[in-house]
Amino acid sequence: MDIDSLFKVPKLPTGGNKRRMPDNPTPEMLKRMRTEAPSSSSHFVAPTPPTSTKGKARAATVEDVPEEEEDDTNDTFAPGGDADYFAEEDDEGRFFGGGLTDEQKKILNIFDGAGGEGAAAEDLEELNITGIRRMLLKFDRAVKKNQDQRSKFPDDPTKFIDSEADLDSAIKSLLPLAQSPSIAYPELVKSGALGQLIDLMSHENLDIVIDVVELLHELTDEDDDVDDDETARTDRKDGALKLLIDSLLEHSTMELLVANLSRMNEEEDSDRQGIYHTLGIFENSIGFNPALAEAVVSKTSIMKWLLTRTQAKTHDENRGYASEVLAILLQGNKENRIRFGKVDGVDILLRVLSQYRRRDPGDADEIEFMENIFDSLCSALSEPKNKRLFLDGEGVELMVIMMKEKMLSRSRSIKVLDHALSTPDGTANCERFVDALGLKTLFSALMNKADRKPKSGTTPASEDTSHILGILSSLFSNLASDSPPRIRLLTKFVEAEYEKVDRLLEIRDSATSRLAAADKEIASEKAELLKEGETAMVEDEDVWYLRRLDGGLFTLQTVDYVLGWICMEDDGIRAHTQAMLGRKNKSVKDIVTVLRELHDNVGEEPLLEDGEAGSEAPPQKIILQGLIGFLESC
Repeated sequence: MDIDSLFKVPKLPTGGNKRRMPDNPTPEMLKRMRTEAPSSSSHFVAPTPPTSTKGKARAATVEDVPEEEEDDTNDTFAPGGDADYFAEEDDEGRFFGGGLTDEQKKILNIFDGAGGEGAAAEDLEELNITGIRRMLLKFDRAVKKNQDQRSKFPDDPTKFIDSEADLDSAIKSLLPLAQSPSIAYPELVKSGALGQLIDLMSHENLDIVIDVVELLHELTDEDDDVDDDETARTDRKDGALKLLIDSLLEHSTMELLVANLSRMNEEEDSDRQGIYHTLGIFENSIGFNPALAEAVVSKTSIMKWLLTRTQAKTHDENRGYASEVLAILLQGNKENRIRFGKVDGVDILLRVLSQYRRRDPGDADEIEFMENIFDSLCSALSEPKNKRLFLDGEGVELMVIMMKEKMLSRSRSIKVLDHALSTPDGTANCERFVDALGLKTLFSALMNKADRKPKSGTTPASEDTSHILGILSSLFSNLASDSPPRIRLLTKFVEAEYEKVDRLLEIRDSATSRLAAADKEIASEKAELLKEGETAMVEDEDVWYLRRLDGGLFTLQTVDYVLGWICMEDDGIRAHTQAMLGRKNKSVKDIVTVLRELHDNVGEEPLLEDGEAGSEAPPQKIILQGLIGFLESC
């Protein structure tokens, strides 16, 4: 470009103002050039214009250029059309520029202006029915355009890549719908947009699938409702969200979600996030309607996938999430627990837990993962068939080993044994527990002789004690009379001058004190009801009984059940127990009172699928009648 058209300066001599150096300069010449050279800190100064303004001798005179011409000139003069080429310079006056064109600068300014909390609130205000329909219409056009481009040019991605980018943007633009569910969800279903979203889960581009999964995760999240009004939240939960989840089930969305899990490679960040959002959809849906857990497991292969994912050698976020969803599926659902046993779930979880025999989890997330696996196993052991699988998989031996180690898994292993040995179906596990030398470690834990420092994530001692008492209760209920395992159990209470009996009485005193405090609170509430002229309902009595159980009654009932057994089977233990109770103005009749209340509230033993009892052992109700009858005669 001709610079003279902008800046008119005196024409320079033909030779220019640069001094040419000869090929072999003399020392005097170098010295003279150095003394005449300008200071390195000086800048270019335009020549002073002469007093006369005639002719072309005026120096550095800037002509007035029309505004439009000036813009065009700047666009061509600045390298790359850099909008900040003339605005950005360093301290020495050198121009650098921002490297952005005017158009790019405008785009950035738009994004900057749209940021912040104020913008978010403004967007929410626009989520009316008209705005939602406009968003869905834009999404519909993007879907149809992409389908059209892909059908016309199936072998030429360059022809449909732009429409795919538009589709990606259109899907993400629907994320704000989660902030206004009561308005958006019915429109989403009625317009058919939800069906289009579900169809996109079979899209050839996995990135589009992941976009849809992320959107569904947000839409099914109950915590996304920003409306503080309680009525609106209830309306969303009972209405809009139910409509959305029911529609997802009608379109076989759960099956598509599980099918897409095999398409994702967790080495890729986007795929890893896609799996995370997929698990989130299952959690949100089952959390809203727990009855869906059975349908999800029966219609999909999610159970097998979760079990496979938990077996990964390295721990990550998705492994922990998989264990959490597995625990949710097994909790409170009999059919899922039965299917869990059929797919070899008990043996798989035992193999996963075996890695924590002699090492603790690496961090808090892995601790949570380990707890989820233990919880899943405890839920599974509610089924008699799974207890047999636990026995065949040497689960009792593994838990005994964990009890012996000074690891975080110790408390959880005690909890698992409590579930595995309970009910008459746990008889075989009780016998295996004694054969595996579990009594020594169990009583060591009961006496608090374990020499270990508290660690992060440890189970409270009171919870351990409750599970230990549960194991003792199961051993006395299930071990056959006069059998070697039962004799070994009873011997433990006799040794060391009945120190285990004293420990049981100590636990009993603590539970009695806690129960007295709970009874006092309940009595106060009953008195308030009487003052107001109200009577206690049956529902209130049930709630109060549950509060008493949590307040120490459950522990008291269990410890008195064990004391009743050992007093009936050994005269020395009975005499020692009576003497210790007498020191506190109590007697065996206090134990009888507790056992009688337990007898009145215990239910009948459940039958197996074939209608027969789980084992030849008498049910707990009959056992309690025998214990009460013997203690009353003492």
